[in-house]
Amino acid sequence: METLPFLLPAILAFAGWIWGERRRRASDAELRRTMQLFEVSLEMNSTIRKQDLLRKIMETSARVLHAEASSVILVDREKGELYFELATGSKGEEVREIRLKMGEGVAGWVAENGQPVKIDDASQDPRWSSKVANRVDYATRNLLCVPIFSKGAVIGVLQVLNKRDGKAFTDRDVKLLESIASPTAVSLENAMLYDALEKSMAALKETVAAKERMESELRIAQRIQMSFLPKELSWKKAASALWQEPDVSAALAGDQVGTDDHRPADRFAAEVHALLRPAREVGGDFYDYFRLGERELFFALGDVSDKGIPAALFMAMIMTLIKGRMSEGMSPGELLTEVNRELYKDDSTMFATIFCGVLDVESGTLTYSEGGHCTPYVLRRDGGLVPLAARKHLPLGVMDDTVYSDHETMIESGDRIVLYTDGITEAEDRSGRQYGSHKLQTLLELLRGADGPGVLEAMLGDVDRFADGAKQFDDIAIMTLEKK
Repeated sequence: METLPFLLPAILAFAGWIWGERRRRASDAELRRTMQLFEVSLEMNSTIRKQDLLRKIMETSARVLHAEASSVILVDREKGELYFELATGSKGEEVREIRLKMGEGVAGWVAENGQPVKIDDASQDPRWSSKVANRVDYATRNLLCVPIFSKGAVIGVLQVLNKRDGKAFTDRDVKLLESIASPTAVSLENAMLYDALEKSMAALKETVAAKERMESELRIAQRIQMSFLPKELSWKKAASALWQEPDVSAALAGDQVGTDDHRPADRFAAEVHALLRPAREVGGDFYDYFRLGERELFFALGDVSDKGIPAALFMAMIMTLIKGRMSEGMSPGELLTEVNRELYKDDSTMFATIFCGVLDVESGTLTYSEGGHCTPYVLRRDGGLVPLAARKHLPLGVMDDTVYSDHETMIESGDRIVLYTDGITEAEDRSGRQYGSHKLQTLLELLRGADGPGVLEAMLGDVDRFADGAKQFDDIAIMTLEKK
């Protein structure tokens, strides 16, 4: 009893040392945990690339938790599934093909419920799914799985498998893995946004490259289409001669038409001018004219029902058939009947309106036929405006047994024939009002003294003024023929 006063201070000192040692060890453990989380944060912020970030998350989690393996499984909200964005090892591609439904397996349960899970014996847990383990032939003893939250929603799960040295994961390990998942969420969200941005940029580059290729191909298509249009009044060419390098600007701005290469201009008593302005790079409006024999001039102007490249191809087919079939002694009606029969065989859903004729420049006899086209006009030398009326027929390519009739009228010296497509009369202004036939007739009556190029320029200019900047939705083609 006498020694008790001497032992009590020693006991108290020893107890104080033990308490201090425990506090020191707890502080050291907390410091190590803080340093580990700081290390994790540095790792997470060392890259913005999704694949690199996922790899760092997996490597860091496995190292910090002393686990054999780790994985990040992301949530596909649109499909309601979980998937492996990154899987390492020889069977990584097989793992990437695996998708889990929400609620399926431990990872699916964690993603669906937003709660962490610690499993000491995976084979005995009813939530365990061996879908992945069987695919990679990997035995799972125990695991931790925690949700990754972003803005209140689960965007994935982080799990570690098989604690080293045969130990079991602890509750402290659960807290540590949750602490790792917290900074992971922000970094992963940023990486996913960056990944989406990179994919968008790559898609944009592909789109731009495709657009540039398309524009290049359209320019080539435009040159080919313009090569089908005559640049001067000449003798009929073979269809193969259509494939020549064209003067695109002349076809768009209006042909400066000369005469054939074999006779002086004043000996062939006709003059032709024409222009074509597609609504797109290429279109379906077309025209053609050439000499037949010593005294006849053939001409045609038409409009394919479609627009763009399909219409341009159909237009090329029509012009090739016209060039190949039309010959001296054949009437316009006979030509259209044959061309229509050939087009119908092609089983196309497109059709084309057309007006064509043969003018005897010596006698002034005009023979013409039409297939559902806009009515042309004759500007008489004496000032009258006369429509070239004809029996209306179906457009080319609608019915195979259509027979096209011929009509005749007289064209005097100084008379001018004006042909056009409905891109003129159906042109719209900003309010959707159409230019119309009445406005065209009024304009033509004012153009009695104008020459061929002047008529083309005046018609196109008046339509553009009427449209007042409204988009051109239909191709425009115009042609004038004057008997000298």
